[in-house]
Amino acid sequence: MKGKVDMTCGDSFPAPVTVDLRLSVNGRPCTVTVDTRESLLDTLRERLGLTGSKKGCDQGQCGACTVLVDGRRVVSCLTLTVAVQDAAITTVEGLGGDDALHPLQEAFIEHDAFQCGYCTPGQLCSAAGMLAEAAEGWPSLVTPGLADPVLDDDEIRERMSGNLCRCGAYPNIVAAIRQVAR
Repeated sequence: MKGKVDMTCGDSFPAPVTVDLRLSVNGRPCTVTVDTRESLLDTLRERLGLTGSKKGCDQGQCGACTVLVDGRRVVSCLTLTVAVQDAAITTVEGLGGDDALHPLQEAFIEHDAFQCGYCTPGQLCSAAGMLAEAAEGWPSLVTPGLADPVLDDDEIRERMSGNLCRCGAYPNIVAAIRQVAR
């Protein structure tokens, strides 16, 4: 038949390559077997049951999947799990202590810095990483460096620009971060 594609059901595809990894997630060591092509987001959600980090765009553009790897912000949907072997990974579930919320979590509640809440885990992890970066004097597009890490609203907005909120809760998010920054 002209134009017909012959597809044989017996076609074989290469088996996934898996590897055993050691991770530290929220202060707890774990060993996990993953496909070498698997994203950190999928490992956290599907293998470890940590569903706080959200799969928003799956392209690294929205920030809903932001977690901390060795204290630095990463979009986990674009990070391969094999790249974080032996790293300390912190998700929103690990920000606070066992019996207490992280100050950012408390401030988000106090300032009503969420509406639907989908972006909130990524916003919280990103804010924690951003505050650490500012405290270390890392520059941004708004300031060349911070000798005295006092963050004004423009600075907070610039440093949080990789995290989107469809509901538009930005004023309250900025207010919550400003409270903790001071």
